[in-house]
Amino acid sequence: MEAHLLEWLNLSVRWVHMITGVAWIGASFYFVWLENNLNRVNPKNGLAGDLWAIHGGGIYHLEKYKLAPPTMPDNLHWFKWEAYFTWLSGVALLCLVFYSNPTLYLLAPGSSLTGPEGVLLGIGSLFVGWFVYSFLCDSALGKRPALLGFILFVLIIGAAYGFSKVFSGRGAYLHVGAIIGTIMVGNVFRIIMPAQRALVAAIAENRTPDPALPAKGLLRSRHNNYFTLPVLFIMISNHFPSTYGSQYNWLILAGIAVLAVLVRHYFNTRHDSHKFAWTLPAAAVGMICLAYVTGPAPMSSAPEVAKAPGTIEYQPLPETALGGGAKPEAAKAAPAAEPAQASTPGPSFDKVHDVIQERCTVCHSAKPTSPLFSAAPAGVMFDTPEQIKLQAPRIQAQAVASQIMPLGNITQMTQQERDLIGAWIVQGAPTN
Repeated sequence: MEAHLLEWLNLSVRWVHMITGVAWIGASFYFVWLENNLNRVNPKNGLAGDLWAIHGGGIYHLEKYKLAPPTMPDNLHWFKWEAYFTWLSGVALLCLVFYSNPTLYLLAPGSSLTGPEGVLLGIGSLFVGWFVYSFLCDSALGKRPALLGFILFVLIIGAAYGFSKVFSGRGAYLHVGAIIGTIMVGNVFRIIMPAQRALVAAIAENRTPDPALPAKGLLRSRHNNYFTLPVLFIMISNHFPSTYGSQYNWLILAGIAVLAVLVRHYFNTRHDSHKFAWTLPAAAVGMICLAYVTGPAPMSSAPEVAKAPGTIEYQPLPETALGGGAKPEAAKAAPAAEPAQASTPGPSFDKVHDVIQERCTVCHSAKPTSPLFSAAPAGVMFDTPEQIKLQAPRIQAQAVASQIMPLGNITQMTQQERDLIGAWIVQGAPTN
């Protein structure tokens, strides 16, 4: 029952995170679009520009003041709670998924960190990321946006590389996303909202508003706008193990971030010209290249890679491995097998079946024995030979190529066992 309740709690928080995130990012995209498409030709006195638009069967007329109207309107809509609740729900997800059981989801197998150390590193990185970003923006680099952007990119990818050495692939990606999300909400809380409050207060007190504060808020809002597409990719990346599961996951993240920023830059500048239209086909080609380089390495034919029958040394499954209390030890290497002769038949399904039953069905079964799951994750089950054969491509991608499964290697699958499964898949995944 506990696993079932945790699953629904996870679902509820994730749903809130998605809803508030859509609202926040949608508002960000809309206001940047609005700013870029204002008609600034001969604006009315006191206005920076205006815009006519039609949507939902109605015609709208929007006006932007250079600073503010002479008197404040009775109803002024503020945009802040979308950002705050997106961040709060995101932190709640980090706690539910990664921090409640860090040895399972957060830490990489064999990581030098303990569970509490990993949690402290994750939380600390969020605040360090914000303060470093804010310091750089307020320094002389703030007046050189291209150089500032390059340095921020290098620092963020450096963080991704560091995380990849101690965190699981998912943990590394999600913490990079959390750092960027914290920077974005920090911009709202520490820069944009104070600038807007100062503007409203100056009008209420009949003072001339300081134009520097709104300009700074607009700059940070543009930063947030460029951050959004990389963050959105990170939010969906846990469904694609060929990205976070790769040994070069930090480089893949760097490549996709660059492509995302280029695409966003085109949409932010197309009101002036289409000189950045090349970024769209370039991004498409870049994604194709990433798909190619992240593809699984071709495996040799089964007779060449198959280990001699009977050489697999099973590591007994620790009783505490699935209870969340003990940190899994790195799987011990099995004794090296003698090279198989060319005439040696490929691995039998019986041996593959034994490995999968020992290492995988504790979670991926109609009735999981792991207390972490009340149902098979993603509905993937390995109870029958037919189910195992059907899931062979997924097994190849996640247990053989990227080795992200089992989670945290809690069942201590050995490299030799992975090779056995891979050789069986190469020969066509026969079950007879």
